Amino acid sequence: MQPLRPLTISFEFFPPKTSEGLTALCETAQCLQESNPQFFSVTFGAGGSTRRGTLETVQLLQAHTGVSIAPHLSCIGLQREEIVRILDDYQRCVVKRIVVLRGDMPSGMVQMGDVKFASELVRLIRDISGDYFHIEVAAYPEFHPQAISVQDDILNLKRKYEAGADSAITQYFFNADAYFYYREDCERLAMPLPIIPGIMPITQFTKLARFSAACGAEIPRWIRKRLESYGDDLHAIREFGMEVVYNLCQRLIAGGVSGLHFYTLNQAEAALEIVRLLGFIPAQHREVSSV
Repeated sequence: MQPLRPLTISFEFFPPKTSEGLTALCETAQCLQESNPQFFSVTFGAGGSTRRGTLETVQLLQAHTGVSIAPHLSCIGLQREEIVRILDDYQRCVVKRIVVLRGDMPSGMVQMGDVKFASELVRLIRDISGDYFHIEVAAYPEFHPQAISVQDDILNLKRKYEAGADSAITQYFFNADAYFYYREDCERLAMPLPIIPGIMPITQFTKLARFSAACGAEIPRWIRKRLESYGDDLHAIREFGMEVVYNLCQRLIAGGVSGLHFYTLNQAEAALEIVRLLGFIPAQHREVSSV
């Protein structure tokens, strides 16, 4: 089925810790490249723990794909001079897009760094680099776990927008209504910021449950119960998960989203199958498949 309107897709990776992982990631990225993504993003790690790995992964993907690369940059634990050096590195690599986050404090870290909030980091990047970077920020349709209130969480996104953010990528979710209500709230606050839904393919239950508990993403009870009922049947989990996520994407597309951002966990198969079903890959490259 073809998308109802032109829209973009993108994929997120994390920096591998081994040379074998880097090789596998190259293969994953090359597979996903056939869907003509707008960009690949590369995560940064708590307190910049994968800073060097992020830069190396960016350079590797630039060398082996023709896709624009968007590294993540979080401010917690970093001094202003470190942020300036990182931005310089990315400009030398001709990186034009960056995903800006506050980040989490890693275990044992006591220094917050010079910049405390993502909105401050956005403003700092604009002060240093002007309009060189397209800046993505995070949005939370089910609201950030540390948010004081719904209103405060939405106002935090507005602060990032007013500081110079160009667009936002959401935490993943499985309830389309949460996204649509959130988007309406942002529109009421005169925030014409493209808010791209984050999509998490479902391939297993225990890891998904662990991730969701950590980041505050809700797994609706009916989905959780069905996944639990499949036990160790990974094929059944994958088939059900594919149907759930495909239908979610279809509803979001029908609702007029401008893009979809897939959290791949460095695996191509599930995300690639979804974008095939959604019609992002030319027919001559697609296998006959149905949900």
